[in-house]
Amino acid sequence: MSRRGRLARAVGAALLALGLSPAVVSAQVFIASKPNPEFWIAPVFITANVQRKDVDDRPGPLMLQVSFSVAPPPARDPSEFAQDIYLLWPGELVGTDGADGADPALARQVETAGFKVLVHGRVPFSARSRAQMGTGAGAAGRRDLGGAFFVTFARPEGLARGAKPATYVRIPWKPELASLDWIPRLELAAKGAITPRRVSWLEETFWGRRNIITLSFGDVGYSSLYPFYYGNRDRVIPLAPDFSRLMINFAEANHLKIDEVVPSTALRRMSETREHTDTFSIPLIASDGIVPQVLKVQFVYFQGRLPWRPILLSALLLGLGNLTGPIVGNLLRKLTRTLRDRVHVGRGEAPGRARGQVPSQEMLARIRPGETTYQDVLKLVGGAPEEEQRLPSGEIRAVIYRGERLVPHRGRRFGWFATVSHWEMENHEVQIDFEQERVRDIQARIRRTRQTPSAAV
Repeated sequence: MSRRGRLARAVGAALLALGLSPAVVSAQVFIASKPNPEFWIAPVFITANVQRKDVDDRPGPLMLQVSFSVAPPPARDPSEFAQDIYLLWPGELVGTDGADGADPALARQVETAGFKVLVHGRVPFSARSRAQMGTGAGAAGRRDLGGAFFVTFARPEGLARGAKPATYVRIPWKPELASLDWIPRLELAAKGAITPRRVSWLEETFWGRRNIITLSFGDVGYSSLYPFYYGNRDRVIPLAPDFSRLMINFAEANHLKIDEVVPSTALRRMSETREHTDTFSIPLIASDGIVPQVLKVQFVYFQGRLPWRPILLSALLLGLGNLTGPIVGNLLRKLTRTLRDRVHVGRGEAPGRARGQVPSQEMLARIRPGETTYQDVLKLVGGAPEEEQRLPSGEIRAVIYRGERLVPHRGRRFGWFATVSHWEMENHEVQIDFEQERVRDIQARIRRTRQTPSAAV
């Protein structure tokens, strides 16, 4: 007996000695032929093998493998509870349409529960030798166990509402089911296991079509699954604590881009038996009752050695930017000038655009002839005005301030916005005369000319 087998049976014996049974978590789901089964399922490996052809424009069915074994109670002969085992699986399998020719026992159970058989057929059923596990051996380490009949079913009204069909598989009892030297395996050709994710056209142009694959365990919440599960709760086979996993293998991993993995704790590593294959997996944890466990991966396959789409499109956008940059820049500058010349924002009179130094009316009103000195004028008005001096005494006779102001004349008004009918250039000149360091006279001259603001400022 292998170490794993001795450990599993020792755990079972300890639980029975304590008057307990292994923690129950129903797979999706294993069902016995008789009520209250006295055995468990352990281990379970649900594996999806994804290839690039599976996500083409016309993808075929996805091949799934369900490997499992029956764990009998300690010191019990498996032949004592030999019986057919059923697998309740979410989703539709590839087969023959309609109920004609379906397995009578399966069709009877499904139709009695109020469902309609949509598809029927038989899936490959084999067993892998323990000695050949992990070696990549082909048919040499495999034993053909015949086939397992199945029916895919749903309620007609549920299909009209978009409900997902379910599949019921009858697994005939074989001695290999309870053997420590073999692990049986079902091969399921599933439809709709990979679904496209809706993205923007720009994202799809960059990376191609996004795809999502989801594997679950213990999830019986679908409308086609739960009623059937509910009526067979007394025949559900519990899952014993063991090394069980959900796994997704992605071939051609050098052309694979992963966007998201749920849960984030999923293990990712290179396959030990397949070339250029990435494997994502999570452990299946046994717990009391039904606990859905899900592994979801969002991915995309790209062509060539590199993801050429984003590289080429980025280079194209960069080239277009360099070519169109000057054109767009000139257009934006022209648009900015046009808006600045033709639209005024704000309430009240427009202050205009000034250049040079033009004393305001308030400043000039504070200058009093005969009282204000030269230093007072410089402090009040500031700047560096032109000066006229008497020679040879050097006495300052006058200071002159010059400046320009571009003033808009507004037309129609719309709240804070107003159109500009035309612009006027005002040339200001203020001359302040002095006598004995005090202001004697102030002269202000303004000349107005009509012109475009762009040429003036």
